[in-house]
Order: sequence, then structure tokens, then C-alpha cells
Amino acid sequence: MKRDLYESLVNWKNAPTRKPLILQGARQVGKTWLMKEFGKNEFEQVVYLNFEGSERLKSLFVPDFDIKRILSIIEIEANHKIQRDKTLLIFDEIQEAEKGLTALKYFCEQAPEYYIVAAGSLLGVSLQKNTSFPVGKVDFLRMYPISFFEFLENVGQGLMKEHLAAQNWSVMEVFHDKLVELLRLYYFIGGMPEAVNSYIQQGDLREVRAIQEKILIGYENDFAKYAPIEIVPKIRLVWHTLISQLAKENRKFIYGQIKKGARAKDFETAIHWLSDAGMVLKVSLVEKPAIPLNAYADIDVFKLFLLDIGLLNALAKIDQKILLEKNNILIEFKGALTEQFVAQQLKITHELYYWTATNATAEIDFLIQSQNSIIPIEVKAEENLKSKSLKVFVEKYKPGTAIRTSMSLFRVQDWMTNVPLYGVSTIGSR
Repeated sequence: MKRDLYESLVNWKNAPTRKPLILQGARQVGKTWLMKEFGKNEFEQVVYLNFEGSERLKSLFVPDFDIKRILSIIEIEANHKIQRDKTLLIFDEIQEAEKGLTALKYFCEQAPEYYIVAAGSLLGVSLQKNTSFPVGKVDFLRMYPISFFEFLENVGQGLMKEHLAAQNWSVMEVFHDKLVELLRLYYFIGGMPEAVNSYIQQGDLREVRAIQEKILIGYENDFAKYAPIEIVPKIRLVWHTLISQLAKENRKFIYGQIKKGARAKDFETAIHWLSDAGMVLKVSLVEKPAIPLNAYADIDVFKLFLLDIGLLNALAKIDQKILLEKNNILIEFKGALTEQFVAQQLKITHELYYWTATNATAEIDFLIQSQNSIIPIEVKAEENLKSKSLKVFVEKYKPGTAIRTSMSLFRVQDWMTNVPLYGVSTIGSR
């Protein structure tokens, strides 16, 4: 597997002001593999500790934050002598260790020469419980499922990825049909590393679906294992209503669709839990498309997507033939899948919002802030190039750049640019 985040880890290692690094992301997105691969290639030695699987390690930091004592115990546990300039220390599922996050502060202050990468699938959930976080004492990276660009590289299309990333649209036009084929394949497989690796090794989409279903079962088990018992039923209700929420033409999250009479106060904690665990992507409404976007966000009005399009298809039980063959069976849900794809790709590098006109006559699917500008993005599932909402937005706010993304070829018009869906990751990149 090749992951773009690997280069960020190398940059962290070489940074003169390096601090302990926290790698955050949902379960099964490949954090453990990436940390070990990074350690194997870039260090002489790796010491790996998983705090979830050892009761003894969970209390490692409880007595005190004496770095010498802590390192001695780690050496005995791992049966390895730690060399400060040659060893990578990996603290996996660090949120399971009492005072584990706080300990990183002391490593930063008292032993900055040690290379430490910590990871946690439920770090966001842990911090929700008022766990002390070492603000300013750690570096931070977020890991997501494999992007479409990463997918291309891993299925042997690295040159195609390079030209796409460089926005060589005239070259890519020749390969448009092939890229659309690969995009539809990605819609089914998604970006969970185990599913992608299975396809690369075996080419069996039935096995891919079996893996996706296993991951979904694992997530549901996590609800019961890690969430407060009183909100577990509500988390399950939110989780299983995601499909119907996205199937609507207006994909704004409606509490009443969970169950009749449901209100925000009944389910907001459950939604926060899913978001903090990285299992859903929350896209809030902005009342005014101005810089900074987060200052104008209405956190009570939002759309919810899954972390991965392959998992969304598995949850919806959508057959591979429907996705891999151009047809009209899905109707409105095809639009939801396309929005899911765009959200998943853009979320890696941008905070996402959406906009609706006051009279609800126009809606922009996504807004991103890129440098000193706001970019509106209208999403089309196929080659329908009507862009009424985008036109309304452009006439009202006159953004410097307006984007429609669709299955059509790249083209620049006088008031907007059409970016092919397979090139959506280039939006806002330069």
C-alpha cells in the first residue's frame, strides 16, 4: 500500500521542532499499518505498544510522569533497548492508557529527542470525556480512508494520478472513459485499506463486500463497547437512518426521520459520538459565504455522510452491477453517492460547508475556503450540466472561482469551471 500521509510522517521526522505526533482516524483506516511501515523503513528499530490489548500497559503512566521509569518499563515490556536517535516508539490506542495523552506533554518537555508516534481510533470520543489534552505539546495528523488518487496509485495507475494531480486536463481527456470506469470501481470498493488490498490481491468484488460488511459489524460492536450505554440505542438509530437521510433530494439531516417526534436534544450526543469517532462526516450549513466560513456556520443544520463510500454502499446493500454499469436504477441515491464521494475526497484537505438560499430556491452542495477565497462546488452525478443553483450563487456573491463537478470533461466557461469527478481532489489545491 502507498499512502500520501507517509510523506507527512517523513517530514515530521526531519523537522527541527519535532514533538510527539498524534495520528488520529477512525478504526480500520490503516493507522497501525502506516506507523509500522514508517518505522520499518525510516528507523533502525521499532518498539510497538498497544494499550488496548494490555491491562498492564494501561496503568503505565498512572504513578508519575518520570520519563526514565516509563522508558525502563517499555524496554522490559518490548525486550528491546531504546536508542533515542534510532528507535521509533509507537503508542497505539493511546486513549486506552490512563493519563497517556498527558504523558506526551512530559516527553515533549523533558525528552524531546525521542521519536514518538501515538494513535487512537477513539481519541475524539476520549477527549469528549474531558481527558487532559497536551495542547501545544504535540504534532497532529489526521488519517482518512484511501482517496481516489491513492486508489489509482495502488491499482497500478500512478502516472495517471500524477497527471491528474498536475491538472494536465488535455492529457487526461484521452483517458476519460478509463477514468470513469475506475471511478465507478472506487465507488464500490471505497477506501478502507483492507477492502482495497483484497481487490488488488484477488480481484473479487464479493470478497470486497464481505470485508466491508465485517467492518460495519465491527463499528456496530464499537457502539456497545465504547459509547455510554444510555446513548447506544440512539447511535444505532442515527447510524441506520443515514441511508434514508441521504436518499432524500434535500440531504439536510432531519431528526424526525429517525423516529416520529424526534428532536435535536434527543440525538445530538449520539451524532457527536459518531463524528468524534470519525465514523461520519458532518457538513454544516453556512448562512453567509464569507471568510472565515466557520464563523458563519450553523452547527444545528447539517448533512451527514459516512466516512467511506464503499461502506455506504455496503450499508445500503447496493449491488456491484448497479454501480459498475451506467444505469438509472438509483435515481436520487446516485446523487447521494456522488456527494458522498466528493465530501470524502475534499474532507482530507478542507473543512466542508454547504449553503442554501433563504427562500430555499437554490443550494450549493459544498463550500470550501481556499487561501483568501470561497469556492462554491455544485455536484452532478452524471453529465447533467444544468447549474441553476450555482448560477444564482455566482450572480449574488460573485466568487472568484465557481466549480461544477460531473462526469463530463474539464471545461472552462466564462462564469464557472467544470471539473470531472475523478479530478475533484484538485479543487482548491492551488
